[in-house]
Amino acid sequence: MRKRLASLDILRGADLFLLLALGPVVRAFEKVLEGGDAFFRQFHHVDWEGFVTWDLIMPLFLFMSGITIPFSMAKYKEGSKVDGLFYAKLAKRFCLLFFLGWIVQGNLLEFSWREFHPFANTLQAIAVGYVVAALLFVHLKPGWQIISCALLFAGYWLVFGVFGGMNLDPEGNIAMVVDKAVLGSHRDGAIFADDGTWRFNRNYQYTWILSSLNFAVTVLLGCFSGQLLKRESLKPASRALWVFVTGVALVAAGLAISPVFPIIKKIWSSSMTLFSGGICFLLIALVYFIVDVKGWNKGVGVLKWFGMNSITAYCIGEVIDFRSVSVSLLHGFSSWNGYPVVIALADTAILTLIMMLLYKRKIFLKV
Repeated sequence: MRKRLASLDILRGADLFLLLALGPVVRAFEKVLEGGDAFFRQFHHVDWEGFVTWDLIMPLFLFMSGITIPFSMAKYKEGSKVDGLFYAKLAKRFCLLFFLGWIVQGNLLEFSWREFHPFANTLQAIAVGYVVAALLFVHLKPGWQIISCALLFAGYWLVFGVFGGMNLDPEGNIAMVVDKAVLGSHRDGAIFADDGTWRFNRNYQYTWILSSLNFAVTVLLGCFSGQLLKRESLKPASRALWVFVTGVALVAAGLAISPVFPIIKKIWSSSMTLFSGGICFLLIALVYFIVDVKGWNKGVGVLKWFGMNSITAYCIGEVIDFRSVSVSLLHGFSSWNGYPVVIALADTAILTLIMMLLYKRKIFLKV
């Protein structure tokens, strides 16, 4: 039985804990303190160009889904036949991730076709990227995987340059045009009037269809890091070093092309893909060295609760509003200036308790 990559669980847990627990508490403090400084800006997406900590959460989630591929599909590189069962499992994962994405952000539970958004969520981005990365991993040698990744990367840029004229306007860029044409009124952000007419929300600038090319690149980058971390010809410390050096190179490449193609997460721009992917390489290299090489993993239990059940944590945290419980129990503190912080801490405590109980009872959602 293969040894579990403990660093992946911890880093994934940190990513989910930041999104679902720490972020809401920090923003509650921001509301109370009426702050607007550089620290609090790290917990909000940038309006368009640029990159902050909060913008890393989704790329890191995609990246880490790719890390698992060389470990979970190693048998196909060791002689096992890629048969119908493999494709069935891959299709099942794709469908389940899309279905969960519909629940989280696709308005499926509204039971209204008009309100339904078929492609609008991180889980669906993972579904697309994972399928592409998995197919390339099992069918191609590493060199051809890299070439395929480069072609996907180049394809996105080519569409932007040739068909989009490198227009980076939030409303007029080619990624936005494609999304509006394909998804129409079912695009996330569409606003309906009482008479049934609808319009696009100008404040919603995220894109999904064309951006899927770079979603796949991000998952593939994770797959490449996983192959480095699994490489038995290298000592563990050397694996961490190779991953770290690759991360530095990707960050530098992303910054180098950013004057031509700026870092814009909302359209998953080419520079953002390289820059965020590089940071992901650096993070997994650091955590791998600390946890798997040095064995320093004390006091990270809460991160394991979230990391080993990441899909469950994400779905519960995004779908269920714990404020109904928190406000009911803590309404007596509503006169306090710090009441929003109290409620945010209570919401976080409830979610953390659920994740702890699931971990203790060994209940894990496997997709």
